[in-house]
Amino acid sequence: MPHTPYIRRALIPAIVLALSAPGVLAIHATAASAAADDGTQTADDGPAAGTLMLHGQGIADALPAVRLGSDMDVTVTGQIARVRVTQAFRNTSSKWMEASYLYPLPHDGAVDSLKMVVGQRVIIGHIQPREQARATYEAAKASGRKAGLVEQQRPNMFSTSVANVGPGETVLISIEYQSPVTQANGTFSLRLPLVVGPRYTPPHTLTTSAAVADANAVTAAPVLDPKTGATLNPTSIAVHLAPGFDVANLISRYHRVWVTGPLDRREVRLDGTVPADRDFVLEWRSAAADPTLGLFAQQTAKGDYVMAAITPPADTSNLPRPPREMVFVIDNSGSMGGASMEEAKASLLHALGTLRPQDHFNIIRFDDTMTRVFERSVPATPDRIATARQFASALQAQGGTEMLPALKAALADAAASGGSDPDTLRQIVFLTDGEISNEREMMAAIGADGGKSHVFMVGIGSAPNDYLMERMSTLGGGIYTHVGAPEEVAAKMMPLLDVLSHPAVRNLSVRVDGGSVAFTPEHLPDVYAGRPLVLVGRTAQLAGKLTVSGTIGGKPWERQVDLATALPSAAIAKLWARRRVSDVEADRALGKLDDAKANAQVEQIGVENGIVTSRTSLVAVDETPSRPKGARLTREELPINLPAGWDFDTLFGRDAAANAAADGAGSAPATQAEALELPQTATGFLGIVGQGAALLLAGLAGLATLRRRRAA
Repeated sequence: MPHTPYIRRALIPAIVLALSAPGVLAIHATAASAAADDGTQTADDGPAAGTLMLHGQGIADALPAVRLGSDMDVTVTGQIARVRVTQAFRNTSSKWMEASYLYPLPHDGAVDSLKMVVGQRVIIGHIQPREQARATYEAAKASGRKAGLVEQQRPNMFSTSVANVGPGETVLISIEYQSPVTQANGTFSLRLPLVVGPRYTPPHTLTTSAAVADANAVTAAPVLDPKTGATLNPTSIAVHLAPGFDVANLISRYHRVWVTGPLDRREVRLDGTVPADRDFVLEWRSAAADPTLGLFAQQTAKGDYVMAAITPPADTSNLPRPPREMVFVIDNSGSMGGASMEEAKASLLHALGTLRPQDHFNIIRFDDTMTRVFERSVPATPDRIATARQFASALQAQGGTEMLPALKAALADAAASGGSDPDTLRQIVFLTDGEISNEREMMAAIGADGGKSHVFMVGIGSAPNDYLMERMSTLGGGIYTHVGAPEEVAAKMMPLLDVLSHPAVRNLSVRVDGGSVAFTPEHLPDVYAGRPLVLVGRTAQLAGKLTVSGTIGGKPWERQVDLATALPSAAIAKLWARRRVSDVEADRALGKLDDAKANAQVEQIGVENGIVTSRTSLVAVDETPSRPKGARLTREELPINLPAGWDFDTLFGRDAAANAAADGAGSAPATQAEALELPQTATGFLGIVGQGAALLLAGLAGLATLRRRRAA
């Protein structure tokens, strides 16, 4: 089958489809505009607005004029991480530049701060409704003032735009967010996403100008071919780990790090800088048998907030294990080329080895087509398992990522179970990187299933779409597991498959005796052994005892905690707001809220709590004009690295890089360009970021002093 590349950008009113084979979409559209009234032009001085170009399928055919370096400073206190991301945009050209960069953040992170450093000045950003923030930014850009804008494209995907960076200048954009640390089977985990994988946009979703604009927003960044030898976006990371107990088994999954400090306050730093091409994952355990943390509270002028982690019993081996119907869905699209495909196949083969004679199963594979191994789920006999193994071993990555038909087929297969036992557990195990743009359709399909099936997502590769994985697992009553490297298959799949063979805590309910707390999530998921239920709530005054109850294997289960024992934390309010937004978005996807009502609620939450959402953005504007009148502004979308382990030729086609270089006549191809490092100055990249951080801290101290004086 010919390769189906990803839709990189699209243009309304006309979308032209070029077909390399029946049903195969083989066009990537990019838009270029001539100079606007404010002197803006695209980096390649391309044709006038409204033109559709075939342009290298989203490939970076030259290195950018604006170079980007990032520094991440992380403080983990208890079970909450506070992260400052400082992005240094350095203009190496002789032109005035506007740069935009698409980057990932944790799907459950609450972004609440933006600061822009220009020379010796620190400009504080402000939350505004999305359209207002964009208008503020565009007005500043047109008038020649420096401006920074942070917008959410997805809960785990953000974009930074910075305007009017002069020749040779460096502008620092610093954002801050906080997110909860995850916990499973006694292991705590901090995940810092570093790269956005190219997203596939199904053609059927491009029906309106709004849909096309959304597709453009999540797929705009060009991708650098790793075969050029150049690397992009150097990143440094420092983690200050103070979890409230002595740390044991501290592991950096995918990066070399240096560790110093006492056991209860570990300092973890990357060994130099690394290209942003894979997620950073840090894991640790408590040196004691049981960590005592799990209940935190924050008092504010708007009320009290609480976060509680309730863990079910770890040993459910004495409970009955009903027969299962397991439908395995495996992604063999182009984005899975390389190590990802091998990880997915190995994970599937491992799972097939755990099937019992009383189980039923099926396999569905998909790219832009779909195949069922069996017409419907069949008994797990040795001959059928052998057939499935042969099928799985022969899979190769190619084509687009049409995920929705495969999900619907899996749900239908589970609904028409071949088993005779009405108590059969219906479980769907999805192996994919999840790099698609139509997440809402996936969630709506799971919601339409009505809970008849449990969906377990296995994220494959170095930078999967965690937002889609977590949301599908939560709505589907399952859990999310990440397999980030081939050597992790057994270590990650064995605990998941063990969970699948044991009953979960179901029919969950929450009550507070002696008080009243509005908790999120509103729709409580099933909870599995070793994985806590994390509740975040708001109340006028925190008091009483929290009781969580449910059933395990048909038997009652209950846990109770005294809210008065909560440890203080300054981060719960923002996390509550982020969770409330997730509840609203879930109701939107499930058809319980129309777009207008959902947008209004999300905007209200974002403005009231000062966080970036789909309806609110952060914008910072320097009031001093810097671009001379008449000087043109060149816009550049900064390229991203291909996530580690992805195969460039499988994703974009073997001749893509050559075609991109030919299309970019007049610009230096990446293979002939200098290494992608920030230019060396007297202080270097880390020195620039360090100076900016010092200015940020000084600015914050001054702002705090001013606020105290006003309050007095």
